[in-house]
Amino acid sequence: MSRFSKFFTGQRTKVILAVLLPLQFYGIKLLRYFPEFVETYYSQGLFPILSTINRYLFGWIPFSIGDIFYILIGLLALRWLYKNVKRLRYEPVKFVVDIAATVSLVYFFFNLLWGFNYYRMPLHKTLGLERDYTTEQLLATTKRLIAKSNALHRELGYRDSTKIDLPYSQQEVFAMSDNGYKNLEGQFPQLAYHPKSIKKSGWSLGLTYMGYSGYYNPFSGEAQVNNLIKTYKFPVVSCHEQAHQIGYAAENEANFIATLATLNNDNTYIKYSGYIFALRYCVNELARRDMALYEELLPTINFGILESYREMREFWDSYQNPFETFSKAFWDQFLKANNQSKGIMSYSYMVALVVNYFEEEPF
Repeated sequence: MSRFSKFFTGQRTKVILAVLLPLQFYGIKLLRYFPEFVETYYSQGLFPILSTINRYLFGWIPFSIGDIFYILIGLLALRWLYKNVKRLRYEPVKFVVDIAATVSLVYFFFNLLWGFNYYRMPLHKTLGLERDYTTEQLLATTKRLIAKSNALHRELGYRDSTKIDLPYSQQEVFAMSDNGYKNLEGQFPQLAYHPKSIKKSGWSLGLTYMGYSGYYNPFSGEAQVNNLIKTYKFPVVSCHEQAHQIGYAAENEANFIATLATLNNDNTYIKYSGYIFALRYCVNELARRDMALYEELLPTINFGILESYREMREFWDSYQNPFETFSKAFWDQFLKANNQSKGIMSYSYMVALVVNYFEEEPF
């Protein structure tokens, strides 16, 4: 094959990939009308196979392969731009086609390895739960969560006014985090979690400045947890990222599954972290609905629990910066572009799942 023919063939491939980018984008949007299909053939069919392979490949490695992957991709992208930016003057179309072809390829693998999960059936439907709830139902659930959280606080041997710190290292929490999933597996086979691939993120400081507790790498299948978080939320964040690994893309649904996984853990400290996590969501929602009820209930929560909330709040306040606003705005738009119409605000859906699930389940 001549040099000209090789060039033509290569350029033709790039053009095809570039043209496929908008076709992929709008084609994927159609999946919102077929959630049962996505649930059956992707989320419960192809994805578990792909994610399990990824976790077997990279889970045993003690550091994050995904973080290294992102660094290399970033360096290669900067190198390519440095070498090719001059092409904008004399062959702008080919320059744009090259970029569009690369984005198209990345977008394809993102959706194949993970992104289709944004279009699966809502969790309340697969669990047979209602989506709506009354303030009276929220109040009843919140009172039950307060009673259970206070009881566990005392069961662990602490005074009501003492903030509880987890007596485990982060690696020990990782080792215990899948126990709750194993206990849930009998009731919900779709929550089976194996093998494990959860790690501290090498980007923890950057994640903190952006306002994130962790992230899931769709290309390596690794769960990354911000290791600067040394509060009660660390077990919940670990289980949250593991929920992403088994195919629950929506943040609110991952939060609810993390709640179930921590509440069903055999370790009382892990269980306690799950209860006060769910309690904070419900209390905050109650404050939005009825401030008088919120102010009435707040003094019934052990002061030590409120101190845990204060510690978490002060941790994030200490890292506030203008870039966090930008990153949260970007993430909000990303969620909206991926079938979560309320963006970041859709996190409140977690309260609906908690209230309706625990209407039928004993604590």
